[in-house]
Amino acid sequence: MILQASTTTHRRRRNALRIFWLESKYEFLKNLRLPIYSLSVLMFPVMFYVLFGLSFGRSDFGPVSSSLYYAVTYSAFGIMGASLFGFGVNVAVERGQGWMHLKRAFPMPPLAYFAAKVFMATLFGLIIVLTLLTLGTLFGGMRLAAGQILVIVGVLIAGALPFSALGLALGYLTGPNSATAVVNLIYLPMSFSAGLWIPIQELPAFFQTLAPYLPSYHYAQLGLASIGAGDGGHVGWHILVLTGITLVSLLVALVLYFRDEARSYG
Repeated sequence: MILQASTTTHRRRRNALRIFWLESKYEFLKNLRLPIYSLSVLMFPVMFYVLFGLSFGRSDFGPVSSSLYYAVTYSAFGIMGASLFGFGVNVAVERGQGWMHLKRAFPMPPLAYFAAKVFMATLFGLIIVLTLLTLGTLFGGMRLAAGQILVIVGVLIAGALPFSALGLALGYLTGPNSATAVVNLIYLPMSFSAGLWIPIQELPAFFQTLAPYLPSYHYAQLGLASIGAGDGGHVGWHILVLTGITLVSLLVALVLYFRDEARSYG
C-alpha cells in the first residue's frame, strides 16, 4: 500500500511538471509567433544598442567601455519590456477575451498559467542579453571572461521577476483596449528617467533626483554594479527596493484576481 501511494504521488508530480513545461513551452511559442510582441521586444533593444551603444566606438565610459555599459542598460530596457508587455498586455487581453475563465475550467494548476509567463519573459530576456553581449564582443571590442558573462546574465535575468510582478498588477488594473497604452506610458518614461537610454549622469538634474524613486533605476544599478559601473550605492538597498516592488505588485495582483473571481463566480 505504501509503495502504491508513493507511485501515485510520483505520477502526480510528474504530470504536474509536464503541465508546467507544456504551458511554458506554448506560451513562449505563442509570443514568438506574434510579431507585434516578439519583434518589438527583441528588435528595439538591439536597434538602440547598435545606434547608440556601438556608435560611440570603443571609448571608455567611466570605468568600462561604452559598448559594455550600454549592453547592460539596453538589456535591462529589453527585459523590462518583455516582462511588462508579456504580463501587463497579455493578461489584460486574455481577461477580456474570456481566456482566463476557460483556463479555470481546465484541470490545470492556476499557478502554471503565471509560471509560464515568467518563463516566457525570462527566455526572451536571455535572448536579448546574449544578443547584445555578442554584438558588443564582435563589434564593440568587449572582452569578458565566462565568469563575468554569467554574473551579468544572472543579475539581469533576475530583474524579470519584479517587472513581471508589476506587469501582472497592470494586467489586472487595465482592460484589453487600454493595456498597451498604459504599459507604454509607464515603461518608456521609466526607462528614460532611470538612465537606460542615456547615462543617468548626463540627464538633467530633475531626472537624477527622480531616478532613485523608480524601480528601473535600482534594476539598472544592479546590472551596472555587476560590471563595476554602478552609482556606488549599496547593492543590498537596490535588492530591497526591487523585492518590495515585487511583493506589493503581487499583493495588488492577488487582490484583483480574487475580485475577478468574486465577480465571475460569486
